[in-house]
Amino acid sequence: MDAGVRNKITGQIEDIKADGVMSLVKMRGTWADGSMRFTSVMTTDSLEEAGFQKGDQVDALVKAINVVFVKH
Repeated sequence: MDAGVRNKITGQIEDIKADGVMSLVKMRGTWADGSMRFTSVMTTDSLEEAGFQKGDQVDALVKAINVVFVKH
């Protein structure tokens, strides 16, 4: 699949919680010098159509128009 997204993180699906219309998919990916967890919320229909299952190797494509920084 080709996409016009520059930020690609490769990882593995760690957990899926399908609850009615919406589902939560968690992955652990490698980014820069370490690993990070990423979470995606998608419709359950999209989850089923993609065929994602726990343990699958996936790419997370991140395209953000806005990034907000908050001071600690």
